[in-house]
Amino acid sequence: MSAGPVQVRIVPKPWGHETIWAHTEHYVGKVLHIKAGHALSLQYHNQKDETIHLLRGEMIYRIQQGEQLVEVTLKAGESYRNTPGTIHQMEAVTDCDVLEASTPHLDDVVRLNDRYGREGTSAP
Repeated sequence: MSAGPVQVRIVPKPWGHETIWAHTEHYVGKVLHIKAGHALSLQYHNQKDETIHLLRGEMIYRIQQGEQLVEVTLKAGESYRNTPGTIHQMEAVTDCDVLEASTPHLDDVVRLNDRYGREGTSAP
């Protein structure tokens, strides 16, 4: 693919939506728009390596540290990295915009718990 304009995709989710603004064979860039009171699934990735940066809002970030799942309050301007195999979850206290940069493994999601009834990687 050559340099030039990029087709931006909006992907509806039960918790809000994703704006995927970059998708190459080497990386993906997206903004997750999470509605207050909503949460992504408790999940991990086998290959995907991602870093998030909270652009706007406040969230409870659940992250595996050793054998424990700990809760961290993230505020605008804070970032966190998830390496493959790390269990994590985002829950919006207020409306949140989250910048995510990751490897291009978009379907690499193992859901452990999901309040919207989604399983595996087949549902958005």
